[in-house]
Amino acid sequence: MNNAHDPKDSRTPSPPFGYSRECHYDRDKQVHIVAEFHANKIRPSRIAYRVGIDIAFIEALIAGEEEPQRFPALVARYRRQRYQKRLGDAQRKNTGSARYELQQQVEREFRNEVDI
Repeated sequence: MNNAHDPKDSRTPSPPFGYSRECHYDRDKQVHIVAEFHANKIRPSRIAYRVGIDIAFIEALIAGEEEPQRFPALVARYRRQRYQKRLGDAQRKNTGSARYELQQQVEREFRNEVDI
């Protein structure tokens, strides 16, 4: 069995849970990044892993403990952008009834997200 403490083990150690790199963004940019990722349904641990933002800060933003007015407004803005992009993609890629069904699905999902 290969042990992580074995000197012959050449693998790099795993980063602490939720982190893969150091974050180089200022606080304002971090809030925008978390809002955009959250609007796209990316889990907090994955956001922290991909970008290096402190997971406690991410969870505080989502819970409304940090930036209680600004963060929900940013999330709503990014959700509207995502909605508009998905509708545009549906119109370009599909025709006829497939387009209509996809547009209806996108609209239902957007309404469900807004109600959350």
